Amino acid sequence: MPTYTLDEVAEAIGATLVGDGALTVSGLAPLPEAAPGQLSFFASRRYLPQALASRATALIVPAEFPANGGPALLRVADPYAAYVLAARFFESLTKAPAGVHPTVVLGEGSRLGARVSVAAGAILGPRVELDDDVRIGEGCVVAEGVRIGAGTRVGPRVTLLAGTRIGSRCVLQSGTVIGSDGFGYVPAGEGHARIPQLGGVRIEDDVEIGANCTIDRGSLGDTRIGRGSKLDNLVHVAHNVDVGEHVLIVAQVGISGSTRIGDGAALGGQVGVVGHIEVGAGARIGAQSGVTKSVPAGEEWFGYPARERRRSFRLQALCARLPDLERRLKRVEERLASREGTR
Repeated sequence: MPTYTLDEVAEAIGATLVGDGALTVSGLAPLPEAAPGQLSFFASRRYLPQALASRATALIVPAEFPANGGPALLRVADPYAAYVLAARFFESLTKAPAGVHPTVVLGEGSRLGARVSVAAGAILGPRVELDDDVRIGEGCVVAEGVRIGAGTRVGPRVTLLAGTRIGSRCVLQSGTVIGSDGFGYVPAGEGHARIPQLGGVRIEDDVEIGANCTIDRGSLGDTRIGRGSKLDNLVHVAHNVDVGEHVLIVAQVGISGSTRIGDGAALGGQVGVVGHIEVGAGARIGAQSGVTKSVPAGEEWFGYPARERRRSFRLQALCARLPDLERRLKRVEERLASREGTR
């Protein structure tokens, strides 16, 4: 991995350097593990002993952090935000080399932009369009007519089926499938007949999708993931779902067909959402909740079935008291029965 001087790192993250700017680092590491030649960061006082004992060449620290003769200091207003900038800086140094591996299958009429990288074993169908700086990982399948915007990174073994459009600067992690048929059937005799899925999938700019996610094509029209939204691993988005902009969806969430998720909403891990409802803009859904009806914008819901968070907690507290309330009720009934018997 390339090495960079502390002067270069300080410029990249907007830090004030205290120490020798000619010293070099080649990556980041956690405080307890950082070694000479590496960079780490300190953002919480509970880690102060680790920071003072760190063997790292340099530390990203708050502006008020005192120099103590140890590692060089990169002073910033927000160490965690600066760490993110540093991580992006080092990540940018590890781009795959441009070019198409000899084992790639390239369909007729496909168009590849400048500095595109297509790794071993990938299959690109006819009329695929890859804009500048796209990276396609090992073993990917990109079906006929798929278009991928500039700077997007597609991990190994991703499948992008016909009717899929991917925006610019997106990240698709390994094993994800986009554009598979939605789960649509109607009763037919003693079984079920499949409803043809004729729509597509539209992934807008700056979307990140984790490993092994599945996003189904629309039955008519597109399934959409809005600009800047982030999906964790193992998320399923059914046909014709509309996910707004800057939505956060944590692992193992399932969203049923034709549901709308408003801008800026957040769904915790293992949330299930029924079809044909709306989760309003800015709403927050707690982990493992089952959402069975529409959620107003800006509200926090939790539980199964999901309810407004404070109401859900009150109901849970009441449920915890039910055994005691039952015992008390039985005693009251016994006393009443005893009085009736003495009349």
